[in-house]
Amino acid sequence: METPASYKAALAELEGILAKMESDQCDIDSLAGYTARALELLKFCKERLFKTDREIEECLNALKSSLEE
Repeated sequence: METPASYKAALAELEGILAKMESDQCDIDSLAGYTARALELLKFCKERLFKTDREIEECLNALKSSLEE
């Protein structure tokens, strides 16, 4: 399946899937596909969040080091 362009796009798609699953638009034949796509999107979002966290931590460490010099 297609990789989202951004965290925001993945979140929007997840919200769309959730809305479909909560409404009458979701039939039993589509449920497995929606669930699989939601899992992919959740993994993507988790990876982005952890990557951003690491990058912020590196920036803070660099700032701390430069202030200690």
